[in-house]
Amino acid sequence: MTTTTPSSMLPKKDWSRESRRALGPTEVVAQLGLLPGWRLAGDGDQVAIEKTFTFANYHETMAFVNAVAFIAHVQDHHPDLSVHYGRCVVRLNTHDVGGISATDIDCATRIEALLSLQPA
Repeated sequence: MTTTTPSSMLPKKDWSRESRRALGPTEVVAQLGLLPGWRLAGDGDQVAIEKTFTFANYHETMAFVNAVAFIAHVQDHHPDLSVHYGRCVVRLNTHDVGGISATDIDCATRIEALLSLQPA
């Protein structure tokens, strides 16, 4: 019998092997179109993509935050999180390129996938 461990369900992307760059405005807008609820925030080298996730209570919010922390650890790319009783704001940008990179889009996509795992 084969078991699936959490780390094998979320394959790590080795960003050190990829040349990262800030995405251009057209690329960012195109990618945001694929990420419902995500929006641009900030400007200049502080530009980021962000989304507010809402939950029924603090327990659900913290479960989400811990799942995001797991993704961040595996991907070695860490978002800014603003945690509140029934919501969490997730903000992503890539400091070393001074903007939004494919790394941010990939992490946002993985975070979105968390909510698709919820039972109906």
